[in-house]
Amino acid sequence: QVQLVESGGGLVQPGGSLRLSCAASGSIFRLNTMGWYRQAPGKQRELVATITRDGSTNYADSVKDRFTISRDNAKKLVLLQMNSLKPEDTAVYYCNAAVTNSYYNTALYWGQGTQVTVSS
Repeated sequence: QVQLVESGGGLVQPGGSLRLSCAASGSIFRLNTMGWYRQAPGKQRELVATITRDGSTNYADSVKDRFTISRDNAKKLVLLQMNSLKPEDTAVYYCNAAVTNSYYNTALYWGQGTQVTVSS
Protein backbone atom coordinates (compact mmCIF):
# COMPACT_ATOMS: atom_id res chain seq x y z
CA GLN A 1 0.00 0.00 0.00
CA VAL A 2 1.05 3.60 -0.62
CA GLN A 3 0.35 6.63 1.55
CA LEU A 4 0.55 10.29 0.55
CA VAL A 5 0.53 12.77 3.41
CA GLU A 6 0.17 16.50 2.77
CA SER A 7 1.23 19.26 5.12
CA GLY A 8 1.72 23.01 5.10
CA GLY A 9 -1.78 24.32 4.60
CA GLY A 10 -3.31 27.07 6.69
CA LEU A 11 -4.68 30.59 6.76
CA VAL A 12 -2.80 33.34 4.95
CA GLN A 13 -3.58 36.90 3.94
CA PRO A 14 -3.93 37.88 0.29
CA GLY A 15 -0.49 38.39 -1.23
CA GLY A 16 1.09 35.96 1.20
CA SER A 17 2.87 32.67 0.64
CA LEU A 18 2.54 29.06 1.70
CA ARG A 19 4.56 25.95 0.96
CA LEU A 20 2.78 22.62 0.69
CA SER A 21 4.61 19.35 1.10
CA CYS A 22 3.53 15.81 0.23
CA ALA A 23 5.46 12.79 1.46
CA ALA A 24 5.01 9.38 -0.13
CA SER A 25 5.63 6.14 1.71
CA GLY A 26 4.87 2.45 1.46
CA SER A 27 5.35 -0.09 -1.31
CA ILE A 28 7.05 2.14 -3.88
CA PHE A 29 9.34 0.94 -6.62
CA ARG A 30 9.16 4.16 -8.61
CA LEU A 31 7.33 7.46 -8.24
CA ASN A 32 6.25 8.67 -11.65
CA THR A 33 4.32 11.87 -12.35
CA MET A 34 3.23 13.69 -9.21
CA GLY A 35 0.85 16.56 -8.91
CA TRP A 36 -1.29 18.95 -6.93
CA TYR A 37 -4.99 19.43 -7.41
CA ARG A 38 -7.47 21.57 -5.52
CA GLN A 39 -11.17 21.64 -4.83
CA ALA A 40 -13.03 24.73 -3.70
CA PRO A 41 -16.48 24.52 -2.07
CA GLY A 42 -19.13 23.78 -4.65
CA LYS A 43 -16.61 23.26 -7.43
CA GLN A 44 -14.99 20.29 -9.11
CA ARG A 45 -11.46 19.21 -8.34
CA GLU A 46 -9.04 20.92 -10.72
CA LEU A 47 -5.43 20.57 -11.73
CA VAL A 48 -2.96 22.96 -10.14
CA ALA A 49 0.39 21.60 -11.30
CA THR A 50 2.15 18.39 -12.23
CA ILE A 51 5.79 17.32 -12.41
CA THR A 52 7.27 14.29 -14.14
CA ARG A 53 10.03 12.20 -12.69
CA ASP A 54 12.63 14.05 -14.76
CA GLY A 55 11.28 17.44 -13.67
CA SER A 56 9.06 18.57 -16.52
CA THR A 57 6.27 20.74 -15.17
CA ASN A 58 2.78 21.77 -16.16
CA TYR A 59 0.64 24.47 -14.53
CA ALA A 60 -2.93 25.66 -14.64
CA ASP A 61 -3.12 29.09 -16.24
CA SER A 62 -4.56 30.52 -13.03
CA VAL A 63 -1.40 29.76 -11.04
CA LYS A 64 1.36 30.26 -13.61
CA ASP A 65 4.08 32.65 -12.43
CA ARG A 66 2.78 32.40 -8.85
CA PHE A 67 3.14 28.72 -7.93
CA THR A 68 6.16 26.46 -8.32
CA ILE A 69 6.08 22.67 -8.14
CA SER A 70 9.21 20.69 -7.36
CA ARG A 71 10.15 17.23 -6.16
CA ASP A 72 12.87 15.32 -4.36
CA ASN A 73 12.94 11.77 -5.68
CA ALA A 74 15.33 10.53 -2.99
CA LYS A 75 13.05 11.78 -0.20
CA LYS A 76 9.86 10.87 -2.07
CA LEU A 77 8.55 14.43 -1.71
CA VAL A 78 6.62 16.79 -3.93
CA LEU A 79 6.41 20.45 -2.97
CA LEU A 80 4.22 23.35 -4.01
CA GLN A 81 5.48 26.86 -3.33
CA MET A 82 2.56 29.26 -3.54
CA ASN A 83 3.25 32.99 -3.75
CA SER A 84 1.03 36.03 -4.28
CA LEU A 85 -1.94 34.09 -2.99
CA LYS A 86 -5.44 35.27 -3.82
CA PRO A 87 -8.78 34.59 -2.14
CA GLU A 88 -9.74 32.47 -5.15
CA ASP A 89 -6.89 30.10 -4.30
CA THR A 90 -8.86 29.03 -1.23
CA ALA A 91 -9.49 25.29 -1.51
CA VAL A 92 -8.53 21.89 -0.21
CA TYR A 93 -5.28 20.93 -1.93
CA TYR A 94 -4.65 17.29 -2.79
CA CYS A 95 -1.43 15.59 -3.71
CA ASN A 96 -1.43 12.69 -6.16
CA ALA A 97 1.16 10.35 -7.54
CA ALA A 98 1.41 7.60 -10.11
CA VAL A 99 3.26 4.83 -8.30
CA THR A 100 4.86 1.71 -9.72
CA ASN A 101 5.24 -1.12 -7.22
CA SER A 102 7.72 -4.00 -7.14
CA TYR A 103 5.41 -6.05 -9.36
CA TYR A 104 5.64 -3.29 -12.00
CA ASN A 105 2.00 -2.39 -11.59
CA THR A 106 1.22 1.33 -11.70
CA ALA A 107 -1.65 2.94 -9.84
CA LEU A 108 -2.73 6.48 -8.97
CA TYR A 109 -2.86 7.47 -5.32
CA TRP A 110 -4.29 10.54 -3.56
CA GLY A 111 -3.58 12.20 -0.28
CA GLN A 112 -6.22 13.26 2.22
CA GLY A 113 -5.92 16.93 1.40
CA THR A 114 -4.83 20.06 3.24
CA GLN A 115 -6.91 23.21 3.60
CA VAL A 116 -5.58 26.49 2.23
CA THR A 117 -7.56 29.61 3.12
CA VAL A 118 -6.63 33.02 1.74
CA SER A 119 -8.45 35.76 3.59
CA SER A 120 -7.85 39.05 5.31
